[in-house]
Amino acid sequence: MPRGLFADDALPLYERTAAQLLDDLRTAAARPGDRLPSERALVTRYGVSRVTLRAALAQLQSRGIVRPSSSRGWFVAELGRLPDPSAAPPAAAPQIQGFADYAQANGLTATSKVLSATVRPATVSEAEQLRMAPGADLFDLHRLRFLDDLLVVLEHNRLPLTACPALAETDFNTASLYATLRAADPPQLPRVADYSVEARHPTSREIELFEIGDTMPMLVATQLTSNQADRPIELTVQVYRGDRYRFRASITNQV
Repeated sequence: MPRGLFADDALPLYERTAAQLLDDLRTAAARPGDRLPSERALVTRYGVSRVTLRAALAQLQSRGIVRPSSSRGWFVAELGRLPDPSAAPPAAAPQIQGFADYAQANGLTATSKVLSATVRPATVSEAEQLRMAPGADLFDLHRLRFLDDLLVVLEHNRLPLTACPALAETDFNTASLYATLRAADPPQLPRVADYSVEARHPTSREIELFEIGDTMPMLVATQLTSNQADRPIELTVQVYRGDRYRFRASITNQV
């Protein structure tokens, strides 16, 4: 979910790891072509899993800061792409954040109940939005999402199976969708999301699932998310009770 839906300034662990690694490159006055320590050494240095480290490296790669070399490890790419530490920090921008990431950053316990998880052919409309072939394999996931045992959202995720084949074999009662994407080979890092929100009356199914009356307003958020290569990887519809959801955003003029 985009940061700004809730008051939260925390970053996912892989982004914090990328920032730490970037700080170390600056401190060491790294030059283009310098080889980074092995992944094993970096995992030990930053105290993270290899999955988290690879997601951090993939983020820096997408920014042109590091590059992989087959069987030889990771190297510093363009020094000119390293941010100037003396420059003013950029203005904060909304960040894409998964449900589990939000819960972890705020000390909450996220749980899920999978209603259905299937692989099916993509419809023409879905294929158009996700830039995939009609009829190609689509991973279709319906879940109820809870924070500290309180039902927050009914979520419907659709993703091209080619982006992460492990989706079809993962138990999303316990697993995080975004963590699974970050662990893919290559990692799938959510970068940009088109996001819209609308209000409507609840459906009969939502009345039953949320245990509400038919007068409760529902807020429906639709999100199309693209990865670091600007490729759509997720089409999600989230349905919230109107009294348990608040949307916040910052709007600025770019000079």
